[in-house]
Amino acid sequence: MGRALSELHYMRPVERGDLPGLLGLADVLGGAVTTLPPDRESLAARIDDSVAAFGRRIRSPGSEWYLFVLCDPAGTVRGTSGIIGRVGGFDPYYAYEIRTEVHEHPPLGIRKEVEVLHLRREHKGPSELASLALDPALRAKGLGRLLSLSRLLFMAAQRERFADVVIAELRGYQDPDGRSPFWESVGRHFFDRSFAEADFLSGLGNKDFIEDLMPRHPIYLSLLPPEVRESVGRPHPQTEPAMHMLEREGLTRSGEVDIFDAGPIVAGRVDELATVRGHLRLRVRRVADRQPDGPICLVGNGRVDFRAALAAVGDEGEDAVALSRAAAAALGVGLGDVVQVVRR
Repeated sequence: MGRALSELHYMRPVERGDLPGLLGLADVLGGAVTTLPPDRESLAARIDDSVAAFGRRIRSPGSEWYLFVLCDPAGTVRGTSGIIGRVGGFDPYYAYEIRTEVHEHPPLGIRKEVEVLHLRREHKGPSELASLALDPALRAKGLGRLLSLSRLLFMAAQRERFADVVIAELRGYQDPDGRSPFWESVGRHFFDRSFAEADFLSGLGNKDFIEDLMPRHPIYLSLLPPEVRESVGRPHPQTEPAMHMLEREGLTRSGEVDIFDAGPIVAGRVDELATVRGHLRLRVRRVADRQPDGPICLVGNGRVDFRAALAAVGDEGEDAVALSRAAAAALGVGLGDVVQVVRR
């Protein structure tokens, strides 16, 4: 990772002026991120919701959307990530829970363990990490870490805004032709739409059709074709790096999958996540024209007007650090301010 690149790309809360940049990013991604649909009206509404959430005084988590954008040195939006304060509420949160059921008949010595999908509706659920999207031109530059983990620094600094448990729904497996085996074998029979159409409607927040059309009974995985069974809980190849990063943080498979593509859902306790437990609160003692002689760290300002960057951090003695002027400007901090630092 280039040191200058890492310092000058930074995260901040979305602003209303970011709508053209978000539309451009959504178009580049081709609708691959459910919560970032290439639709002007829905994206404008999502920005409004996020601006309101950041500006609201919160005593306990609700359905607030917090959307962050990754900006390059020119201020252009190149990625997004977000957090939902709590899933459920007015619109329920849906997932398939994988349960193992035992069927046995002792007189014949027959005992079978069968995996079954049970639909679960949650009205007061956990927080959710969502809307992770990066311009493909910036992949493999180390910025995925900034996009994903900076959210955890915000959660650490603003704990009252979030539940004790956080989840992340990961994009499910698709074959080389872009088809979801689970959707084609299950969902399409009930929704009579393509996976992309159903995913798009869900991303717009239109979930009434889910309650009306979802199958009413559990689904026995053993009745599905082998290639479909193998896809349940399997992430999309492009999502595997994000899943491994979250697993290193301490999130584990929840035993639930997405209702559309059967992508894995991971979960963990916020206060036990590596970034939340391991970050340090240090005071800025020196701001220099040149980068300090120190490691590249994940750094956040810990405020509601959040900023985060990957920046070189110098050691200035006990509980104090040095930053470059470029990093301090990206973070919106100066001498004497306290920053969050993840040294790993």
